[in-house]
Amino acid sequence: MERRQFLKATGAAAAVSITEGLSFALPPAPEHVRSLPMNRGWRYKAEDVAGAERVAFNDAGFTEIVIPHTNVSLPWHNFDDKSYEFVSTYRRSFRPPTWAKGKRIFVDFEGAMTASTVFLNGEKLGEYRGGFTPFSFELTKLVRHDGPNVLTVKLDSTERKDIPPFGYEIDYLTFGGIYREVALRIVPQLFLDNVHARTLNVLTQPALEVDCFLSAPAKPADGKLALLVELLDGDRVIASRPHDVEPSRSSESFTPWMASIGQGSQTINDPAKYTVRLDDLKDIALWDIHFPKLYEVRVTFVHEGTPADQQTRRVGFREAAFTPQGFQINGKVVKLRGLDRHQTFPFAGQAMPARVQRKDADILRHELHCNIVRTSHYPQSRHFLDRCDEVGLLVLEEIPGWQHIGDEAWQDVAVDNVRRMITRDWNHPSIVLWGVRINESRDNDAFYTRTNALAHSLDTTRQTGGIRNFAASHLIEDVFTINDFGFPLREPNHPLYLNTEFVGHTFPTKTTDDDERQREHTLRHARIHNQLASDARYAGGIGWCAFDYNTHANFGSGDRICYHGVTDIFRLPKAAAGFYKSQCDPTEEVVLEPAFQWANGDESVGFTTALVCSNCEKLRFSIRPMFGPEDGWHQIAEIEPDHESFPHLKYAPFQIDKRGMRLDQFGFPWGDLRIEGLIAGKVVITKTLSGAGVDRDFHLTADDTTLNADGADSTRLVLRATDEFGTVRRYANDPILISIEGPATLIGDTPFALIGGQGAVWIRATQQPGTITVRAKHPRLGTKTLTLRVEASPRELV
Repeated sequence: MERRQFLKATGAAAAVSITEGLSFALPPAPEHVRSLPMNRGWRYKAEDVAGAERVAFNDAGFTEIVIPHTNVSLPWHNFDDKSYEFVSTYRRSFRPPTWAKGKRIFVDFEGAMTASTVFLNGEKLGEYRGGFTPFSFELTKLVRHDGPNVLTVKLDSTERKDIPPFGYEIDYLTFGGIYREVALRIVPQLFLDNVHARTLNVLTQPALEVDCFLSAPAKPADGKLALLVELLDGDRVIASRPHDVEPSRSSESFTPWMASIGQGSQTINDPAKYTVRLDDLKDIALWDIHFPKLYEVRVTFVHEGTPADQQTRRVGFREAAFTPQGFQINGKVVKLRGLDRHQTFPFAGQAMPARVQRKDADILRHELHCNIVRTSHYPQSRHFLDRCDEVGLLVLEEIPGWQHIGDEAWQDVAVDNVRRMITRDWNHPSIVLWGVRINESRDNDAFYTRTNALAHSLDTTRQTGGIRNFAASHLIEDVFTINDFGFPLREPNHPLYLNTEFVGHTFPTKTTDDDERQREHTLRHARIHNQLASDARYAGGIGWCAFDYNTHANFGSGDRICYHGVTDIFRLPKAAAGFYKSQCDPTEEVVLEPAFQWANGDESVGFTTALVCSNCEKLRFSIRPMFGPEDGWHQIAEIEPDHESFPHLKYAPFQIDKRGMRLDQFGFPWGDLRIEGLIAGKVVITKTLSGAGVDRDFHLTADDTTLNADGADSTRLVLRATDEFGTVRRYANDPILISIEGPATLIGDTPFALIGGQGAVWIRATQQPGTITVRAKHPRLGTKTLTLRVEASPRELV
């Protein structure tokens, strides 16, 4: 049957059988590409340039840059935040493609810090206030199809008191720049504005309900209109259903997700919502933290027999809820174990591309074995959230803010942030809780009644929470989410209860700290999780925090760093990271992480205690005295997990003191230490620590070996000084000279001084394909070389 004939069929039930097996994927012609990236070819000046919005303005003195972009590069610490608090100017020339005539044209910004005043061809489109949520402006009436157009952004990166999270003071830096991607969106006069796919009855009779939001000009479109909703597993269409569209009918309106609301910008007409349901879905695999199965929903809008617009969304079928018995996913209780994440990075602020954002999710899920992350304290990159979907990392996402609540106009912006966060991210199966309070703010029942009600009106499938720091706080949301830095923790005072911060700022720890502090830092996290595991009323806990981060002068350790993470600011592990890593099943990874360096005098009184985080059943310790034979290993202890101190942890840490290791058995036996992990009586993992106290080796590794030549793609280069067995030498601080040949630039310092025996920089590909050669020279341990490939990237079409 031809498409035109299909569209003339009326009645959804009749059409289902008629369209069985048909698919309405748009052909890959350029005119069907609705979103055209425009991240390259921008011109930038680090000042508010008068007249720069004019088309004829001469921007020869500007620097050519690629988005994501930070308005100024900074050291990784010891800098003044005023260095990035200024107004800057961005310009981008473009010509719309010829097939854009007669269509509507928008520019979409995914994130710019903090207030963006946007012009097209000298005409002011408006100002958007907010750095963490997306916004759009319609260009249709002003765009020139017969000549060049100039898009100009005057970007105010100061901490403006009228914009959340600002107004008082916050314990993190926001940096500046157009730090997330930009695109030109070209759509028909009547187009799909958004799609919300809701999975239903996943444990009994899986179904899918899809809200399709159609935005139309003032005059309704003529002709036959229809929607086709399809569920796909790869290329295979599992189910499909058409739905007739009646432009003249009264439909539930919905405020657009990208239009700037009440902030002086152009808005599009409220989209009409049409709901299409797919029932009787067969053989649906559930999305789970251990098996994050994803499907694709494809919605095609068809006008007079021709596909006119199309959007796709990824979905996962899962049932997730906080209950009095704890957090449940697909009917099974899962104790939540996670960390809070700031999305900032050394040197580049927030301006890191997709690959680097996705890597953070991999670190949290695969290296630290967390099952949940909180996006503290703002909505984060869609690339990070996409990767959370793919790896099974649950997410608590919250609106921008930190303790302060502003005036009514400020609150209106915060309410708008709720709308933008949810309508951008409501299809992510990884997101299980919306955070609709300002972090650690006082109660404001009227304000939080608004945010909570809006969240529930937009998304009926998820519960709400709001991060507070006092037990008497009024509960307006569904889940009582609270930061509790005491020990022991408070007892839950509500049936649905989640701890969202602990340890962190009460015990900041650097990679250069001695064994006593490293051990205590690790034990504090272990003690909290032991208590959380003791009572089903605790849904679990999200520790403060994953990564060290930059902060203001009146916070942190005096160098603009909060050393609150279980990893450092370069995402490299401290001892406490080993505890989180060790809490996985050995079938996932066998873990053995010493929380000490092997040194006889790093503590107040010699060497006292060996703390090891492991999921093994037993640990065996052996020593090889210095100057002894190569095979002169002597077993000095075999111990079991410390379930006496941690009775509720399945994988309790191992602790043994100096006396238990029988270090006096061989006189003065200092030498190499070997730790073997045993499961079912067999050695499954071994780690050896040198007793020599010498930096023996230097390592240079890259997270990736291939980059794309788009001018933004980046990867991390990790630098480590180790002993002869590969263990990081904590007090190595040598300057590493880094050189790069080929199509890439360095994000970081050269020379770069190691911190705690390790550190990292990033490299960013240019727009030229080729080979990158990286050389890192240690002053004594020689030079290491890496080769990376940069592959050609498709050119931007606009």
